[in-house]
Amino acid sequence: MLESLEAGVLSSEELATLEREITSCRRCPRLVEWREKVAREKRAAFSDETYWGRPVPGFGDPDARVVILGLAPAAHGANRTGRFFTGDRSGDFLFAALHRTGFASRPVSRHREDGLELYGLWISAAVRCAPPQNRPTPAERDACLPYAGRELELLEAQVVVCLGAFAWDAALRLYGLRPKPRFGHGAEVVAGATALLGCYHPSQQNTFTGVLTPAMLDAVLLRARALGR
Repeated sequence: MLESLEAGVLSSEELATLEREITSCRRCPRLVEWREKVAREKRAAFSDETYWGRPVPGFGDPDARVVILGLAPAAHGANRTGRFFTGDRSGDFLFAALHRTGFASRPVSRHREDGLELYGLWISAAVRCAPPQNRPTPAERDACLPYAGRELELLEAQVVVCLGAFAWDAALRLYGLRPKPRFGHGAEVVAGATALLGCYHPSQQNTFTGVLTPAMLDAVLLRARALGR
């Protein structure tokens, strides 16, 4: 038990070290310029807020066995709040589902200090800076992806829920799966000791049109919970 406790403390310290490295990153000039421009100019609805405007670190339970992997921070969501899926419509849909399935203490997340807690879950992304038009280049993805790889190693992730085809492809790259299994909602692939689950991204384009429903997202999250036990 003592060894397990020490391992947990070490993992948390290493995750904190990784967070500091991520938030100070300036590897990709185009992304640095864009994220900082958005943070300066702001959206009118958030004109009185101080934007994060830096790379966004992962967050959640350091003992998590389930990891949600997204695409990148939203320009006026995580690039504003400093926490993935916090303060935007995609996050509203996701956190409601995480609360229903027992992964989150609250159904809504508005800012970093709102008291939200995640249970057995970590939220990350393939790219840490908000990209123009929400489209990172392949070079930007490859420069950033090692951060997610290190997180997954430190967490000893058993399940990775990939939100969208971009995150799915990023996870396949991290785990070296060839030929690439096809992305689809509910797709499931085993990579060594880790299961990869495909899930449509909770973007407004998907949720407003019914491509992704609450029941569909809940089903994937419950499957992730079952696999992560």
